[in-house]
Amino acid sequence: MKLIGDAVDKVRRDETKSRPELKGSRYLWLMNDANLSARQMATRNSLARDNLKTGRAWAMRLTRQDIYKEPNRQWAEVQFDRWCSWARRSRLEPMKQVAATLMRNRDGILAWFDSRIASGLIKGINSLVQAAEIKACGYHTLKNLVAITYLVAGKLDLRQPT
Repeated sequence: MKLIGDAVDKVRRDETKSRPELKGSRYLWLMNDANLSARQMATRNSLARDNLKTGRAWAMRLTRQDIYKEPNRQWAEVQFDRWCSWARRSRLEPMKQVAATLMRNRDGILAWFDSRIASGLIKGINSLVQAAEIKACGYHTLKNLVAITYLVAGKLDLRQPT
């Protein structure tokens, strides 16, 4: 989603040169509806109806976000492929680049539907383990490292019952 957000912003920046009404609207396109005030939402919706390239890129962002709401991997694959096809035909170069990147990583992205584990969680646990290892200046055995990993990343409650 970060790549898509960056692409939407690039489209907006390029289009601002010819459409000055887009100036100052960056966060309107990058934020979800739940985080916008009613006034901001009305402004964005008004701009989106003006047949802007930024409006098309924003619509693509919303559609891509909805892929994760699909009930299973098979439906997600269909929606993913449709989205990538739409992005490649969009004539918006930043969106084409995102589609190419996503297609290269298609299997990894769709693997989320099998495991429901995002890479952010794994990266967070990895940073906890690395921090624990640095504090301890290394462990003498792999068994000790595994024990500390469970202690730090497992969120164990070690308080004595009262």
